[in-house]
Amino acid sequence: MASGIISVGLELEGFGTLSAVLLGLCLTAYVVLLVLNVVRLGAFRGAIRADFLHPGRAFGFFTFVAGTNVLGVRLDLAGAQVATAVLLAVSGLAWVGLGYVIPWIAVLGREERPIFKEANGTWFIWCVASQSVAAASATLEPLGGQWEAGLALLAVVAWSVGLILYAAVGIFVSLRLMVYPVRARDLGPPYFVSMGALAIGVVAGARIVEMTDAPVAVAVHELVAGMAVVLWAFASWLLPVLIAAGCWRHFVKRVPLVYEAGMWSVIFPLGMYAVSGIFLGQADRLPIVLAIGRAELWFATAAFLATFSGMAHHLWRTLVAPHRGPAASASLGEG
Repeated sequence: MASGIISVGLELEGFGTLSAVLLGLCLTAYVVLLVLNVVRLGAFRGAIRADFLHPGRAFGFFTFVAGTNVLGVRLDLAGAQVATAVLLAVSGLAWVGLGYVIPWIAVLGREERPIFKEANGTWFIWCVASQSVAAASATLEPLGGQWEAGLALLAVVAWSVGLILYAAVGIFVSLRLMVYPVRARDLGPPYFVSMGALAIGVVAGARIVEMTDAPVAVAVHELVAGMAVVLWAFASWLLPVLIAAGCWRHFVKRVPLVYEAGMWSVIFPLGMYAVSGIFLGQADRLPIVLAIGRAELWFATAAFLATFSGMAHHLWRTLVAPHRGPAASASLGEG
């Protein structure tokens, strides 16, 4: 997701080579993660089931929907509209299925109460998934032909659902933070998704605003255009709050700042915020918003490179170095 959205931003800004490199990385990561999850499903079915039933982890499954559509949007920029349509079809079915099953099984179906004590930043991925379906649908709408009206309707419905879900999830997460003690180890990177969910709503809204022929798009044009600006403004306000929370976590409470997989939950929102500024600035002719998006794109790119370096070092230290150590020692002994 992170490499995909930054690739989108770089492509929009004309940095084709860098964008292509990240697209290749995104495709590779998508395939690898898909294979690993299939293997995990076969070998560790109990762990998958436990994650699916746990309200604090179940909403993470929506990353499949969001990641698939981010890749699809980037492939559309590369002229691969058929691939984008296929990915949208797959992710759309997953969005509908997971959207009904996970809240019921992981949240409403549990006897334990109050359930919102398990609410955390990953719940916002549900909203991100909805908005990703809207963004991909709106991206394909101009080329939809006989499917144009259906794609426009899907875009508006998914965008609207994502907006309402954000309000609901925001209430649940806020209750969790106000009712239960906020521990530094709990206030982790996934809380950045709260900003990313707003930003992708801006992107989807900007793409809907660009739809001019579909009746449903015309009906909501003014509403979506205004709401996209509101979402961008709130995301802009929320970003410093999240950065301050991260500083409190690491520099005041001394939680070690080391690589963890959850750090990608920070990079994706940063990249999405940049792309949202670019899309919104172009769609609504807002030069200041466009300039902010362009500047933030490089901040997101730098954060991506730092996190990728941390991941590479972590993989080397945990997977490669332990096997090289004994071999090196044996070679020295033989010498």
